[in-house]
Amino acid sequence: MSYYIAPRFLDKLAVHITKNFLNLPGVRVPLILGIHGRKGEGKTFQCQLVFEKMGIEVTLISGGELESPDAGDPARLIRLRYRETAELIRVRGKMCVLMINDLDAGAGRFDEGTQYTVNTQLVNATLMNIADNPTDVQLPGSYDSTPLHRVPIIVTGNDFSTLYAPLVRDGRMEKFYWEPDRDDKVGIVGGIFQQDGLSQREIEQLVGTFPHQSIDFYSALRSRIYDQQVRDFIYQVGFENVSLRVVNSAEKPPEFKKPDFSLSHLIEAGKFMVGEQQRVETSQLVDEYNRLNRGRKNYQPAPPTPVTPSSQPSANGSQPQEATSTHLNLETQAQIRQILAQGHKINFEHVDERRFRTGSWQSCGTTHIDAESDAVLTLESCLAEYRGEYVRLVGIDPHAKRRVVETIIQRPNGRN
Repeated sequence: MSYYIAPRFLDKLAVHITKNFLNLPGVRVPLILGIHGRKGEGKTFQCQLVFEKMGIEVTLISGGELESPDAGDPARLIRLRYRETAELIRVRGKMCVLMINDLDAGAGRFDEGTQYTVNTQLVNATLMNIADNPTDVQLPGSYDSTPLHRVPIIVTGNDFSTLYAPLVRDGRMEKFYWEPDRDDKVGIVGGIFQQDGLSQREIEQLVGTFPHQSIDFYSALRSRIYDQQVRDFIYQVGFENVSLRVVNSAEKPPEFKKPDFSLSHLIEAGKFMVGEQQRVETSQLVDEYNRLNRGRKNYQPAPPTPVTPSSQPSANGSQPQEATSTHLNLETQAQIRQILAQGHKINFEHVDERRFRTGSWQSCGTTHIDAESDAVLTLESCLAEYRGEYVRLVGIDPHAKRRVVETIIQRPNGRN
């Protein structure tokens, strides 16, 4: 299978790598090429295709290797891999590069909550030192005066603004923002589905149907098409026998016929995947949990909601009769009425004085009440059962699944 290499990508890498192996008089060539852009656009895979086309050997470092419980290990690893790559150039007489994937994930600082460790500082300082002195890279505790061969460094990432600013300055790092245009996408997607019989027009239509999806979406889409055959295979051999049939089996590996790669089938599967993406983006459960935790830590009792004249019972009985209670004051009844009128639901919670300090509230029993009479009766029962404890009213938005009101109704001293 011959994959598509974007001409801009090939040109950028070829020029940068070749410049670092040439002796250009009076020209200072940046040692590092930083390739950055949106996630899933095939930065690493395009690099691999270019290396293969140019016959370049690559030494890889993952962003996950740039942190360690032992201070100094990641910086030493970079120096060691750099020296090993320089030795490969000398011994094999061919181009070699050092590549660091996801540099921003290992050495970037995304917000004030990101821990800036000693290793992070040392990694940034090491890369700057190598960029400034590419032929004199020493290991800690030893010194070798023999000049090394210059080794081009390729780094990938999503957001280089999170990196230490002096590292990404011009002269040390040349930047290349990779964002495939429509022609690039059509070419790359055509390479992905090359053996599946799709015409050029169908590839263009597929890319046009999902114009905002990254390259890895189409690769995952091709994998998704095989799901039904794999599912049929599992049911055929039985769930309990899948492991024995697939791993270390004496039988030959299972064979699958070519699935349906028609354009309509691909678009149908693609829309299902887009729907799954949207569910992830809209759920935002972590934000909801964080808001609730912050609310418990910084909780302050909300002031009673003022009673509007329209919500008070009329003396002449012209307004509909509403559930009232001699035990609840008018402010509490009005607040219950107002919460329910907004389409929210109500719950009641209690806690003793000791657990109040930790915010360990417990439900009074009935949850998600949506009728005023039920809410009043439940609250009266809760107040009577948990005398001497805190009792609060909670308003819940059922659509957003979050709390909109938290008001303390009763305190241990008996004041309601």
